[in-house]
Amino acid sequence: MENKDRNLYRLDELSDYKVASNYSDVRGWKIVDAENRTIGTIDNLWVNKDMKRVVYLDVKADKVLIEDSRNEIHDVIAKENGKEFIYKDGDSHVIIPIGAVNINKDTKTVMANSIGYETFRNTSRYNRQDNFDREYERRVMNSYYPEKDPDSVYYSDDDSFYNRREFDNK
Repeated sequence: MENKDRNLYRLDELSDYKVASNYSDVRGWKIVDAENRTIGTIDNLWVNKDMKRVVYLDVKADKVLIEDSRNEIHDVIAKENGKEFIYKDGDSHVIIPIGAVNINKDTKTVMANSIGYETFRNTSRYNRQDNFDREYERRVMNSYYPEKDPDSVYYSDDDSFYNRREFDNK
């Protein structure tokens, strides 16, 4: 995302953007899976500037989740969709599409209803200093919602990529 066509930005990078008054600013809130296991903390919100809305939650993965991952297969190499990736120090962030969560304002907790702990444990993470690109988005989305259709919107390079229920912020 280091090119002139960049369209996703962290909310804290956009001084003229803020969370709309009818939505909760979930930064700093805990995120849990469907079984109430801690995944991490919402670090930031990724905004699509053309669409003028949040499309991802930027989650700093919980230390236990990272350690669980390293203790098994991610210490060396993990295979995902036939591609290999290596976790490096600092790879502690993961993105979650905004439509994949429910927000509990009373407990200030975000719940990823349809994504389990094992999926989060095995999903590719990124280093916040390096941002991420569309290929990372595709890997994550295919991890959360395995797609077999090569004509899927996951392979789109334009904003139609975000025209899915997973990005609806209800």
